[in-house]
Amino acid sequence: MPELDRYDYTLPKELIAQFPAENRADARLLVVDRRQDRIEHHHVRDLPDILSPGDCLVLNNTRVIPARLVGLRTSTGGRWQGLFLSVAENGLWQLLCKARGRLYSGETIQLLDRDARPDVLLHLGTKLDEGIWVARPETEEDTMQVLERIGRVPLPPYIRGGEMVDADRHAYQTVFAEHPGSVAAPTAGLHFSELLLKQLQQKGVEICHITLHVGRGTFRPIGTERLEDFTMHHETGTCPVDVVRRLHEVRAGGGRIVAVGTTSVRVLETAAQSGELIPWQGTTDLFIRPPHTFHAVDALMTNFHLPRTSLLVLIRTFGGDILMQKAYSEAIAEEYRFYSYGDSMLIL
Repeated sequence: MPELDRYDYTLPKELIAQFPAENRADARLLVVDRRQDRIEHHHVRDLPDILSPGDCLVLNNTRVIPARLVGLRTSTGGRWQGLFLSVAENGLWQLLCKARGRLYSGETIQLLDRDARPDVLLHLGTKLDEGIWVARPETEEDTMQVLERIGRVPLPPYIRGGEMVDADRHAYQTVFAEHPGSVAAPTAGLHFSELLLKQLQQKGVEICHITLHVGRGTFRPIGTERLEDFTMHHETGTCPVDVVRRLHEVRAGGGRIVAVGTTSVRVLETAAQSGELIPWQGTTDLFIRPPHTFHAVDALMTNFHLPRTSLLVLIRTFGGDILMQKAYSEAIAEEYRFYSYGDSMLIL
């Protein structure tokens, strides 16, 4: 059997969550105990009773930018869609473009605001590798100001075909989001409310923040039969000095480092590639797959992931193949809600 086939599974379409739980912490939580080979059913709101005083939650405080753009080709009037990726110091944007027919360097796009009114004019420049375009917005405004005004929430296509509603501007953002830069949410963090975070701290659970800006490649299926042939996407982030110091103290005191989301795992394990957790800032292309040894993560809270993706490989590497397959089968049988707006799992 090809190696990648091991990371496939069948999910009934109706289990793909189209909206989040009305109250963030009311999402279901599948608790998987690796030592006792046991699975239990809880809710995210039960975390203060599940975790122990002295444990530390590591949260990704990246902020999702309204990166999805809509516009019209000025030459034809045809519809155009884009996904903003980054802006250079010279003000030029990098973005993905989608339109009917071929796009050309030098043509202009009339960007539309969320009420479909004409806004900034965009000049397409050079097309780079992987379908990325360089473009110049005809404006003196700060890029983030423009995006906040005209950009849409970059929902994945399995949620309502990627079409946002007003509620998504709040729902697809963690309550602790701080540093703008992601084009997808660190979805395990979406389950935390201000009240739940306060209750956890009152219980004696500590909270630390790291940053990883989630890139467009995070949900990309693995396109190779062998994992070792897959080229992982790059994402930028940081694991600050004070966080590293605190996490060492947590472990010294007998507490566990509980990563919230695969993005937090990726930062911590990148910072610990030497075998010891040290401060880190930069770009990572770490692909966590067997036989990876985890140096900085003791427990993991994560949503349920798409088949044949690097995210599923990561959680199977952490939780164990047989136990994770059992957990996913039970989640499907119990009709848990899957993917970005879905329920969650805690692997202890």
